[in-house]
Amino acid sequence: MSRRLYRPRPATVQTGVDGTPVRVGRAQVESLREEWRVEDRWWTARPVRRRYFELTLASGANVVVFCDLGSGRWYSQTGG
Repeated sequence: MSRRLYRPRPATVQTGVDGTPVRVGRAQVESLREEWRVEDRWWTARPVRRRYFELTLASGANVVVFCDLGSGRWYSQTGG
């Protein structure tokens, strides 16, 4: 059986006025490590438009979350 790595899972993300996450679930964001955008498959009926954030939480954990810019929904990008 094959498993998809880094499967997106719905996440609860609270943002500041600039759209940058300040909380992921119940955890406070300690720092923003990196931010990037992905815009792909724009030529198809299902384009991908996402704003990604690599974050360090107050607990020391590193997480990657993204906002689907089409729907406005947030997801956590986790392994396996």
